Amino acid sequence: MSQATSIKPQLASISPNPLAERLKLTLNYDELSNCIRCGFCQPSCPTFKETGIEAASPRGRLALMKAVVDDLMVPDESFQQQMDLCLGCRACEPVCPADVKYGHLLEQTRDAIEKHKDHRWWIKPIRKVAFGQLFPNQRRMRLLGSALRLYQRSGIQGLLQKSGLMGILPDSMSQMERILPEASSKGVVEQLGTYVPAKGGKKPIATVGMFRGCIMDVLFTETNKNTVKLLSEAGFDVVIPDTQNCCGALHAHSGELDQARALARSNIDAFRSAGVDYIISNAGGCGALLVEYGHLLHDDPEYAEAALQFAGNVKDISQMLIERGNIPKFAAAETVAGADQVTVTYQDSCHLRNVMKAGNAPRDLMKRIDGAKLVELRGADRCCGSAGIYNLVQPEMSMDILDHKMEHVKETQAHYLLTSNPGCLLQMKLGIEREHMSDRMKAVHIVDFLCEHMIEETR
Repeated sequence: MSQATSIKPQLASISPNPLAERLKLTLNYDELSNCIRCGFCQPSCPTFKETGIEAASPRGRLALMKAVVDDLMVPDESFQQQMDLCLGCRACEPVCPADVKYGHLLEQTRDAIEKHKDHRWWIKPIRKVAFGQLFPNQRRMRLLGSALRLYQRSGIQGLLQKSGLMGILPDSMSQMERILPEASSKGVVEQLGTYVPAKGGKKPIATVGMFRGCIMDVLFTETNKNTVKLLSEAGFDVVIPDTQNCCGALHAHSGELDQARALARSNIDAFRSAGVDYIISNAGGCGALLVEYGHLLHDDPEYAEAALQFAGNVKDISQMLIERGNIPKFAAAETVAGADQVTVTYQDSCHLRNVMKAGNAPRDLMKRIDGAKLVELRGADRCCGSAGIYNLVQPEMSMDILDHKMEHVKETQAHYLLTSNPGCLLQMKLGIEREHMSDRMKAVHIVDFLCEHMIEETR
């Protein structure tokens, strides 16, 4: 079990601490003071559940932030470790009676920390390349997809796995490498174009803009294509603006708020130019930041109003189908290993549930599949441990959380484990791999599962 670092407040030094001074300027003191220390957040917090340490709970982290701002402690290394240990799942927010915006405060704190952090020499260039040059650039992401596809198809991947060289990596990383989906060098625009009309030639319900994402369009291209297919079948004209870019979620969660804001401005321009009624996401993590563009750019005189309008039009595909779509019919699912019906279970995307407030829509769609039985997963609302790149930077805690999650997954005896976010999907695939359950369970994005069982109407 992971052990979080216990923090003992230290008296502030006589000379001002640069990080403390930045936090005083950055954090909303009224928001910090809203915490009434009731503790309702603790049972919902994965890191508190794993450690039992007050500092590893939302209430504890808020107390640490406030102590720094009040000059009661210095934000030392242990302070930073606790901020890094948080998954940012925001499960604390729906249960908070004071409506504390914990996620906003956490992102502001991490941004301040990053501006003063002295990384090891090799981490800085990696961050610069990943956050500044790779994720924001669709062409470079496609080049990455080409390289991964070559690695997977040329036999190099199999050769390295058989050679045992992958053993030099941590277990979680070597296991993750084995379950990566097949990469693509061509995204959804390259394969479908930038416009797909509503199927059937009837007047469309609305024109929607599909947010294709960055990693999503490289590793989950088929899911993006299936998203367009579902939307078209449900009666929507689909526009995929070619000038859109990364949503900025990975940046915002990793202390790169300035870059996240730049990406937000670019996306607002792209979808505003496209003239769409709604912006559709198929990744809970992306959608959660898209709906918060209004907060992200609230101080921007040029984009504040446009950001609020943009955020108000963001919908997860499950939401859009349930609320506005002509929901397609879904055929009876095939039986598995002699079972009378297929059993499916669902792991929530934390951000889809806690930020976008759309946790019921995927379940409503699953219940419409004839021959499929939905079995609720105990603790489905608790984070799986993926959390963006958390499983890479905090592997021990991530795997502890995943192992406990898989105990509940086994109870469902489901044939399919569905989810609505690519990071969650990879994490659940990893869990199935770690538990040697690949012969009896498959993790699938809900869009792919629905599309596979959709009855296409003849028009």
